[in-house]
Amino acid sequence: MTDVAPRAEKPRRWTPRLAPRSLAVRVVAFSTIWAIIALIAIYTVIAALYQQASERGFDSLLSAHLFNLIGSVGVSASGMLTGSPDLGDLRFSEPESGWYWEVKPVARGLTGDLRSLSMTQDVPSPSAEEAPFNESFQRNYLTDGIGGEELEVLESEFVLDQQNRVARFRVMGNRSELEREIDVFEWRLFTYLSLFGIGMIAINAAAILLGLRPLGRVREALAKVREGTAQRLRGTFPTEIEPLANETNALIENNRRIVERSRTQVGNLAHSLKTPLAVLINEARALGGDKGKIIADQATAMQSQLEHYLQRARIAAQRDSVVYRTPVTPLLQRMVRVMAKLNAGVSVSFAPPAADILFAGEREDLEEIVGNLLDNAMKWANRRVTVSLAPAAPRDEHGMFAITIEDDGPGIPEDKAREVLKRGRRLDESKPGTGLGLAIVSDLVSEYGGAIELGRAGIGGLKAVVLLRRVE
Repeated sequence: MTDVAPRAEKPRRWTPRLAPRSLAVRVVAFSTIWAIIALIAIYTVIAALYQQASERGFDSLLSAHLFNLIGSVGVSASGMLTGSPDLGDLRFSEPESGWYWEVKPVARGLTGDLRSLSMTQDVPSPSAEEAPFNESFQRNYLTDGIGGEELEVLESEFVLDQQNRVARFRVMGNRSELEREIDVFEWRLFTYLSLFGIGMIAINAAAILLGLRPLGRVREALAKVREGTAQRLRGTFPTEIEPLANETNALIENNRRIVERSRTQVGNLAHSLKTPLAVLINEARALGGDKGKIIADQATAMQSQLEHYLQRARIAAQRDSVVYRTPVTPLLQRMVRVMAKLNAGVSVSFAPPAADILFAGEREDLEEIVGNLLDNAMKWANRRVTVSLAPAAPRDEHGMFAITIEDDGPGIPEDKAREVLKRGRRLDESKPGTGLGLAIVSDLVSEYGGAIELGRAGIGGLKAVVLLRRVE
């Protein structure tokens, strides 16, 4: 089969899509990412501040208990440690609570040990080399508790009397309990911030979508213009979008004026030349003879060429217009009914698609394309002609659709398919006609950026496939 190749297009450069095309998705995504980052930063700062405050308060509590303990212990005349320290915390009375205090003699001549009721056994203490004392004879370290908990110990050596007898004071706090409190606070903080973040993101997304709704109205208005159901963008738009809508309406109006002006000029030119050419043809026929025939033939050719190029100029003026949109299915149904009435001996069938297709062009041009193809098929068919309509491909990037017309006639040889598309060329003179039908179709289709393919039909005759641009 010999095909007529469609107009060559520049290759498209592939560029990766790093972001979604939807403006709403972009804004919501970016705001969501920023909200998550902000909430993570807030969580980190608050958790760190709470942990620092908790640890500082814990250390201050241990220090207060230590000084209270030192002030509550004395030395008897016999050199024994005495005192009944009450640190004001019941946890020092609960066995293995993780809160303990202990006083041990260090200097010679000092005896007796004092410890809290909660301390049922000794708690290990590191050597002075492992945990040295500072200048105030204090040290702070971590160790294992009686019940397996982690303890923080604040230890100090203090001179109790004028004989320089020194005792070692230890106050131990439950560090594991502090860590659990911090973990509970962080979990609650995470939960609350997560709920707050979800609510904030939802409200933010709703606000963004509501704010972008005018763009949706603009898109709907543009769709109506492209479908041909509206001539301009109508509606009330925000001040940020109103200039765009006004410029778009001005562009549509300017495009319409250009088309109308081109139409008027084409009509005026055709009208001004029609009468002189008709006079030339009539005078040439009246003159007779070889010269008269030559003049008449040339004038007729001039008339044909004039109509052809005027039509091409009209199509070029409006082929890229957003105003002209033609539903294809109703047009094909009407033309099939007309052809069936005019050719009672030939059966014409048309199976419309599930969803209609919009032709990106004027109705009269599509009627001329389909009319010429149907007329040619009915002229050469024996008994049957079929018409079908479908998108060119399920995922056609160029937005094309195909009209296929088949007949059960003699068909066209493959090597002659391109020749019949030339103006005035006929392969068989037995049928009436001028030989311009398929050439007109080829010119019209080419002007709209489409293509026509001729081949062998499944029912035996000619198969003509026309590819044209469609509108989503």
